[in-house]
Amino acid sequence: MSIILKSSAFDHQSEIPKQYTCEGPDISPPLSWQNIPQSALSLLLIVDDPDAPDPSAPKLTWVHWVLYNIPPTSVGLPEQVAPKELPPGTLEGKNDWQQTGYRGPCPPIGRHRYFFKLYALDTILMDLKSPNKAQLEQAMVGHIIDHAELIGTYQK
Repeated sequence: MSIILKSSAFDHQSEIPKQYTCEGPDISPPLSWQNIPQSALSLLLIVDDPDAPDPSAPKLTWVHWVLYNIPPTSVGLPEQVAPKELPPGTLEGKNDWQQTGYRGPCPPIGRHRYFFKLYALDTILMDLKSPNKAQLEQAMVGHIIDHAELIGTYQK
């Protein structure tokens, strides 16, 4: 069975509630996952927006959150997860604000799609010292066992 990635805050392909955006308190949504392969040694989460800055003429993919080395025994992340509440061993990467941690949707124009992507890896990545998305994607080449996506949308 493939990995299932869900949020109790919004359904796949539906609108992300305001509290998880720049128009609210901008807290991370609750996430849960199931069916992690037994051979997985770590999980990696990337949240990004491929519709930036304008969905009718996207120019780049904006990264909102990066976590890696999440233990495969974990079952999710609580709402408004603080760094000290992350599962033991979890490391943070930098988003496109050059910060660690979650930053929610804040689209300048139009309805954007936000991809929550969870990868099961056959390795534990070395500490890459707050890597960006590109560095993590390079590090996980050849190590992806399975992955899942949850897509939410948002428009101001």
